[in-house]
Amino acid sequence: MSEADILRPHAEDAYASELTALAAADTAVRPDGWRLSPRAVVRYIMGDTLEDGTEITTKYFGDRRLIEVAVASLVTDRALLLVGVPGTAKTWVSEHLTAAISGDSTLLVQGTAGMSEDALRYGWNYARLLSEGPSESALVPSPVMVGMREGKLVRIEELTRVPSDVQDALITVLSEKILPIPELGRETQARRGFNVIATANDRDRGVNELSSALRRRFNTVVMPLPATLEEEVRIVTDRSRAAAERMQLPPVQQDAAAEITRLVTIFRELRSGRTEDGRTQLKSPSSTLSTAEAISVINQSRALSYHFGTGDIATEYLAASLSGAVVKDPAQDGAVWREYLDVVVRNRKGWEDLYAAL
Repeated sequence: MSEADILRPHAEDAYASELTALAAADTAVRPDGWRLSPRAVVRYIMGDTLEDGTEITTKYFGDRRLIEVAVASLVTDRALLLVGVPGTAKTWVSEHLTAAISGDSTLLVQGTAGMSEDALRYGWNYARLLSEGPSESALVPSPVMVGMREGKLVRIEELTRVPSDVQDALITVLSEKILPIPELGRETQARRGFNVIATANDRDRGVNELSSALRRRFNTVVMPLPATLEEEVRIVTDRSRAAAERMQLPPVQQDAAAEITRLVTIFRELRSGRTEDGRTQLKSPSSTLSTAEAISVINQSRALSYHFGTGDIATEYLAASLSGAVVKDPAQDGAVWREYLDVVVRNRKGWEDLYAAL
């Protein structure tokens, strides 16, 4: 397939020209096994204009110091744990960090409640195992083992969803930088450049808490929600535009800033449990109403308007997409949503059309 046929290219492919330009202009010290220096990695994440005029797009809209701390953690012998509520760009940041540092974001372990130690250590090709016995050719390495052998970063998603006994398989890897293979009487030693970036969801707290022994092996960085309405509007506008290009949706014919602002305002008020002016207390629904969900609502509104309307993000299309994002549990969220509409949307000047549509 050509790159244009791929629905979601890996970060190192989608931003290959930016990474090449950064590497050519990078004169700072690079740690062993790194494609870029820590300073260049931060420039790649936060966006910049290089001396030759190359524009480095912004990957993360937020506090620069937070990204600097994350990058500095990966220079040390401690792994990095990104913690936050859903939609705070944990996965997005981890993917771009691995793309910039290792040039490979594909070494990924997706944490689930039913995963086994094999996903973190290694498995076996059972046909070969039965015919040959334990051998190097019968061994199936995990992404962690591949990262150790090749000196690359490994991503572990939703670490707190991983069963506790499987989590403990990481302790030796993170502390001793070795992965024993007792069946072969040998071990895999990590090369320089290897490290782990894990993500954990605040909503999953208490599912499988990290042991104190494992938590000590991580430097933790908390990923916050956007601090201001303007910042979140900027993120939704930028990311939804990029997503619309991938979905082959044309640009909207009219400025969508007003509709995006209304959407983000609703999400922020329902998340915080009060209106932006702080005068009215509100109930919050069970849904997370993250920035990522706001981007999805805008993209769905664009798809509706393009295929079934005039091409503009009209209020009726925003309303059709918005209700489904807020109301995940009809019994609980339905009442919260109706109360918000009657108390806030109905009485807000300039929102009469949105109230009617909803």
